[in-house]
Amino acid sequence: MLLNPVIISVTLLLVLSLCRINVVVALTLSALMAGLSSGHLSLDQTLKAFTGGLGNGAEIALGYAMLGAFAVAIARSGITEWGAAHIIGKLGATPSPRRQALVKSVLLLAILSMAVMSQNLIPIHIAFIPILIPPLLGVLTDLKVDRRLVACIMTFGLVTPYMVLPVGFGGIFLNKLVLTNLTNNGLVMDAATLPKAMLIPALGMVAGLLIAVFISYRKPRDYQPSHIEGDTPVHSKPNWRVLLVSALALGVAFWLQRSTDSVIFGALVGFCVFIVGGVVPWKQSQDAFTEGVRMMSLIGFIMITASGFAEVVKATGSVEILVKGLSQNMGSKPLAAALMLLIGLFVTMGIGSSFSTVPIIATLYVPLCISLGFSPLATAAIIGTAAALGDAGSPASDSTVGPTAGLNADGQHDHIRDSVLPTFLHYNLPLLVAGWVAAMVL
Repeated sequence: MLLNPVIISVTLLLVLSLCRINVVVALTLSALMAGLSSGHLSLDQTLKAFTGGLGNGAEIALGYAMLGAFAVAIARSGITEWGAAHIIGKLGATPSPRRQALVKSVLLLAILSMAVMSQNLIPIHIAFIPILIPPLLGVLTDLKVDRRLVACIMTFGLVTPYMVLPVGFGGIFLNKLVLTNLTNNGLVMDAATLPKAMLIPALGMVAGLLIAVFISYRKPRDYQPSHIEGDTPVHSKPNWRVLLVSALALGVAFWLQRSTDSVIFGALVGFCVFIVGGVVPWKQSQDAFTEGVRMMSLIGFIMITASGFAEVVKATGSVEILVKGLSQNMGSKPLAAALMLLIGLFVTMGIGSSFSTVPIIATLYVPLCISLGFSPLATAAIIGTAAALGDAGSPASDSTVGPTAGLNADGQHDHIRDSVLPTFLHYNLPLLVAGWVAAMVL
């Protein structure tokens, strides 16, 4: 089992990432290792599978580009910078400990709320992070907030909503991916019951968040004063026209995303509303769009490369081999549930996306769960949790890359040590336990 290409390639990915090798490079090398270690793929075949899979990430990359442009348009309205300046003003010259604690609590709750809403109410996903977080780094530094805590808060808001709320990205994950792959593989399941199946695993995420907030990262942490290259001056308070156009753009983007199931289309039209409303002048629209694409380009490349990695893993057939090898030792439902969740952890850690993991594991897990006597709810919980596992702690996941993009704007937040490891420990481990409990009780 330890020589399975999935285990070897994911282990290599983690080692390279811990050695601070660029994630795109680490993913590419790990994909090559997965193909060559399979024993039946040559270098040419591995490269062909890898390059063929890159196209699967094109839609995701375009979506991030559109979301980036939409986020830049929101930033140019002045709302985010004005809000940051307002918070700084509330602190005063010599803030009291009580005021500091109050502002810190409100600030962290606001970041959590924005992360949650970015999945459902304002569907811009991680595009809000490079816009909202860098202007707040000075405040976070003054308050001595541990940025690992902020990373955990944002990752919680980026992952948990799609696990239980069938709206926005949650609608894609639960209804388009989990439900479709369950029914296509012979399981009778109702969409209305899927959130119930994922409720216990989501409680594991809540437990991890509470541990991070009240135990792990509650102590102050010192950082150097933030000096962010390329900072723009703080805008004045937005007038009523800007607020109206911003509200209209957000509302239209949300409505179109819900009605067309296209995040790309919703973000594109929202961006156009900002242009037509004069918030983003017509002559500056190209610069704004380019800025958004540049802001999200690294994340887009990581997602594209992860698609190539996933295609190589599929071509090796190593997931099927791993499941069949472990199924011979699955003498009981508790052991079977634990092993399936562990496989999901490794697969998602490598691919970096729970959304991409569902189709890979569902075709193998559904027949296995039926043969072992798991209920439809328990099967859905196992597959949904196995896919979500690793999303929070993968070096290639947008749930960790996104927070790093904002928190490292001044070069004081390491991707692996300050984003990946904290989120892995606080979310993947509790999620393993909660997913197993759900499989046993549902």
